[in-house]
Amino acid sequence: MESTVRSGTEALWAVLGGDPALVDRVEFGGVSGLLPARLPVMDLARATVAVCGLAAVERAGLPGPVRVDDGAVATAFVSERHLRVDGRAPVNFAPLSRLWRASDGWVRTHANYPHHKAALLAALGVADSVDAVAEAIGERTAVETEAAVYAAGGLAVALRTPGEWAAHEQGRAVAGRPLLTRERLDGAAPRRRADGPLRVLDLTRVIAGPVATRTLALLGADVLRIDPPHSPELPDQHADTGVGKRTAALDLDSPSDRRAFGELLDAADVLVTGYRPGALDRFDLHRPGLVTARLSAWGDYGPWGGRRGFDSLVQVATGIAVTEGTAGEPGALPAQALDHGSGYLLAAAVLRSLTEQEREGGSRLVRLALAQTGHWLTHGLPRYDPGRHLAESEGPLGRLRHAVSPVAYEGGPAGWSRPPGVAGADAPVWAAPGGPTA
Repeated sequence: MESTVRSGTEALWAVLGGDPALVDRVEFGGVSGLLPARLPVMDLARATVAVCGLAAVERAGLPGPVRVDDGAVATAFVSERHLRVDGRAPVNFAPLSRLWRASDGWVRTHANYPHHKAALLAALGVADSVDAVAEAIGERTAVETEAAVYAAGGLAVALRTPGEWAAHEQGRAVAGRPLLTRERLDGAAPRRRADGPLRVLDLTRVIAGPVATRTLALLGADVLRIDPPHSPELPDQHADTGVGKRTAALDLDSPSDRRAFGELLDAADVLVTGYRPGALDRFDLHRPGLVTARLSAWGDYGPWGGRRGFDSLVQVATGIAVTEGTAGEPGALPAQALDHGSGYLLAAAVLRSLTEQEREGGSRLVRLALAQTGHWLTHGLPRYDPGRHLAESEGPLGRLRHAVSPVAYEGGPAGWSRPPGVAGADAPVWAAPGGPTA
């Protein structure tokens, strides 16, 4: 287990530009077998948390070790499910956020936010009813539904196999880019002050971005989250990811609120954004010496570069839901691992950028997409391959594929000396001398 986990941690730490020797400071342990899935979800979870811890101790100048406990990691990756507010369980998905049968396959929608729900209903031309939405989608193809809902400003994706996503233009764009990019934009001096905590301006939504800023708050940053007054974060989402932060409402289309935001940005050390690419372009968010981290669903490239998206949609579009499905039914990862993993990885990238900035200066830009994290999960991490432990042989029963024996030692047998024969066909006598022995 640890060899595959450590290889994932080493790969992520290399992407972050960290000193390879520091990986030895990580200690893995805890209960095994958590977050079970066909894909190596637990390895992704451990590795993203590990590099976040490494980046934190590196920046703090501490020796470590960084302890990664499987139980703590698995619990944190489903933190929204464990949340209770005065004993009440959270509402993580609204009734219209789900998989639907289309005329030729499946479609996943996301309608947790009121404006996304309104766009979905408008695109389908139906009332607010699960039955009405099911009937409308059932009359359309999956791709037709996807296109119509996105055109109306809503969120829906057609279920695709891994092969279909690999052939899709956006899938090819994702596969052709690194997991995460970090850039030095100029030679500006760092904005960090000698006194006071790190100041992080948080313009993120839902899980991934808020997990990143929640982690920075844990490490001592003064995190101030800004939401538009007409579209606050969903209460249960805020209760889960708002810990450690302060929050404020500003309408950036209002001149006075825009000025207040500008003053906050002028004094910030880090800006983290989680809106779709292009959504904030009309605002001047660049400041010399600022570390900016941009998170999106699909990346800021390719035909889907400007689209909104969420973890559940990325799983369906990229073939993950097919991989995790059974008996023709789409499945899902045991956690919103693309969200949580991206959150810890983004926090690590911010910390590493700050560490490098203190040595070298320069404004910094970090970019990460949920689809990139999904690609790393499906292609970048070692996976259990039963084919490595299977053999084929010809015999009286035909050509057999079978499992090799797990009993192995230096100088031991490579396999059985004979294939299985027809049952009952051998004479009831011992083998002649020189035959098989135990």
